Amino acid sequence: MTTQQLSQQLPPPDPPGIRKWLRDNLFNGWFNILLTIFAGLLTFFLLYNSILWAVAKADWRPITEFPVLFAVGQYPRPEIWRVGVGIGIIVFLLGMSWGKWGGMVQMVSIGAAGLMGLIAILPVSHPALTLSMRLFFGGNILILFGGKLLGGIKSLKPSVILLLWLFSPLPILIFLAGFKNSQILSSVSTTAWGGLIITFLLAIGGIVLSFPIGILLALGRRSDLPVVKAFCIFFIETIRGVPLITILFMFSIILALFLPQDARLDRVLRALMAMTVFSSAYMAENIRGGLQAVPKGQIEAAKALGMSNLMITGFIVLPQAIRVVIPSIVGQFISLFKDTTLVVIVGINDLLGIGKSIINSSPEFVQLQTEVYIFISIIYWVFSYLMSMASRRVEAAMGVGDR
Repeated sequence: MTTQQLSQQLPPPDPPGIRKWLRDNLFNGWFNILLTIFAGLLTFFLLYNSILWAVAKADWRPITEFPVLFAVGQYPRPEIWRVGVGIGIIVFLLGMSWGKWGGMVQMVSIGAAGLMGLIAILPVSHPALTLSMRLFFGGNILILFGGKLLGGIKSLKPSVILLLWLFSPLPILIFLAGFKNSQILSSVSTTAWGGLIITFLLAIGGIVLSFPIGILLALGRRSDLPVVKAFCIFFIETIRGVPLITILFMFSIILALFLPQDARLDRVLRALMAMTVFSSAYMAENIRGGLQAVPKGQIEAAKALGMSNLMITGFIVLPQAIRVVIPSIVGQFISLFKDTTLVVIVGINDLLGIGKSIINSSPEFVQLQTEVYIFISIIYWVFSYLMSMASRRVEAAMGVGDR
């Protein structure tokens, strides 16, 4: 019997146990033993003191007293039900995605359901945690599972859910902004918006808008038309050579000077335009890197088959280019999400701006800046980590990095 036949008959070896893993990786020599002990003691010391500070010493009143302010800013409280409608739409679509795909979406959905359930039954008395607010979060759990049941229908195509996600910001913005002279949905100026609403609006709007613009700029930079190529190169290199804060000031202040007084754009819209322009230039370079990774032989073969340039770009080049640069694209999205904090400099109260205004609202809160900024950083970290985790799942599903 040959060695190959014998290896086929023998069962695979058992994976190494935890003791063997610890011995091989953490305690395989006197230096590694000392390093492991030192790292363990340092980690324990940091975790113990951090937890002790957060539980016993920290004063979380700036957060616990103003949760609604962090969420919606100065949005009129009688109209806050509109925010609830927007949350309900997102929760329903999340449930549909859970029923159709599961996986990571299931983890996020279960986490969201657990958080909403915890808020609904939290045994504390708080002015913001009214009975209607508890019923709202409890009802959203039912909406989540209702979406899951609908998403589980086999005849419902995944593309329908993706389209619903794509167009969902439109009804949400309509509910939030309202209409002039309307009795049901009265107009609410964006000057009253703030907190997470502004942060998500700028981040999601910038991501959705900068992605197609970046693709067009990347394709234009590789164009054979001299005027188109020159314009794209000039745009990309100029924007990438200027800090984002300069772009924000240009759109927020200088752009308003060149427009008629009756044609002044909303300040949030100007900030969104600035972030879109800035992000699209970096997105274009990410996409261009993916375009260069596509072998020219595939393009020549497609032309030999009689395919048009539009078909080659749409069905052969772009899908492969985007697949290659998924990590870079998601990294740009995460960077854009964190860059929304810069809008506080131009007078827009995003999440960071609300935190600063709460700190400055009372002399005793000035001494509690650490708690406020830790709370804000945790929120940014959670959503950034969710985007990173989604990127890893997409990469694994598409085989990015496999050989």
